Amino acid sequence: MPRPGLRCPGCGSSNIIDDDLHCQTQLVCVDCGAVVSEGSLVNDVVGGADVSYSQTTAVARKPCPNLLYGVQRVRAICRTLRVNHEIETLSQTNFTQAYQHEHFINVSLQRKEVLAGCCVLVSCRLLNWPITMGTISCLLDADPMVVGAIYKEMVQTLNITAPTINITDVMEAHSQEYKISPLHAPEELAADPKQLNKRAVALVELAADTWIVTGRQPVPIMMSAIYLSWQSLKPTKQRLKLTLEKFCKIAKVNKHKVALKRVTEMKEVLCKLGKELPWIREDVTPENVVKHVEDILQHRFALLRRALRTHEETRLEEGRTSCEDSVNEKSAPSEIPNSSSVKRCEVRSDMSEQPGDADDNPCTAPEPLGGTQGNQEPNWGKRALFAPPCVVHPKKRRAPHPESKEVTGDEEICDIEIDSYIRTPREVRDFARMQEMLSEKETNANETH
Repeated sequence: MPRPGLRCPGCGSSNIIDDDLHCQTQLVCVDCGAVVSEGSLVNDVVGGADVSYSQTTAVARKPCPNLLYGVQRVRAICRTLRVNHEIETLSQTNFTQAYQHEHFINVSLQRKEVLAGCCVLVSCRLLNWPITMGTISCLLDADPMVVGAIYKEMVQTLNITAPTINITDVMEAHSQEYKISPLHAPEELAADPKQLNKRAVALVELAADTWIVTGRQPVPIMMSAIYLSWQSLKPTKQRLKLTLEKFCKIAKVNKHKVALKRVTEMKEVLCKLGKELPWIREDVTPENVVKHVEDILQHRFALLRRALRTHEETRLEEGRTSCEDSVNEKSAPSEIPNSSSVKRCEVRSDMSEQPGDADDNPCTAPEPLGGTQGNQEPNWGKRALFAPPCVVHPKKRRAPHPESKEVTGDEEICDIEIDSYIRTPREVRDFARMQEMLSEKETNANETH
């Protein structure tokens, strides 16, 4: 009896019948006469390949639930940061590769969640989307130290060469968090976001040139730069009276504790440069320096050179005056000071002084910026116009307390220190006699043995 729907794997004929001549029923192809088994027949009318029993009953492996949750977390972070679709796709790919790696497959769920944020961070940096590690830490509510460690481990594991970013690269993204545009703030307090970001970047660059950015957290510096930029764009009485805390409330951002110190440091730098502006007649102070921020930033490179030159000339004049005073004190009242020594005092400068010249010249100039000598002031940063913060305000180190030992009088005295205890000739004779007696006793004892 023909079997419709079945085809012979040899000739492809569909004329298959049951062969009942033998004790076991078989299927035979009428066209080629081949005896075929039921397991190798194809149940496809159009045609196809043979499918084994194990393949037909196999179940597709479902992905891990934590992996699915991690991918959703990556997608949520990308949507929060409003990145483009390319960064979102790359972040999901990086997270899938890192999650299935042996270094991250058996870690805690907290580390896997931080891993999701690190994948977004490295994807943003690879595609030139500026974002800081502090932003990722804030989104994940995680410790920045933990985020940094996992980020470093992930980059090494996936062999990714991620570019480093500068603080000026993230200023635009950071300034967007401040709701002070004309759409969010009243007209007297609003500011154009593009102008605000441009001036804030210039302030950050000036802070970097004057060592304020060195070794500091970027968020307080950016916050102080935006605050000063906002005041300087329209230096009205209402804006100048607003403190940093009130500004943060208006902009709807959380105030950073250290930002107020950065504002003070930036104002000090602006005052030093503002004093070099020739058309300003009044004294430049931290209270009125905000009005001159635009002029200072416009000519900041020339003002930096001029301020350094003025500071160096002042130091040279102070050194020359101190040299002349020291020569006058050493010389007698009726004598005229040596002209050659005074001339050397005028030529010498504290920047070019060598350690060996102090003994040759009767007037000692201030020490160079590179080190300390004698009893001079060790903190050279306070004498420099611009210096790193760690030098201007060094941490006070605790003086090591020597271990106090009780003096009993039975301590041993070495032979080198004995001479310092001998005072009179009588003590010298007594000590010599004692040495002779001890040597005689040792000799007698050796002869006895």
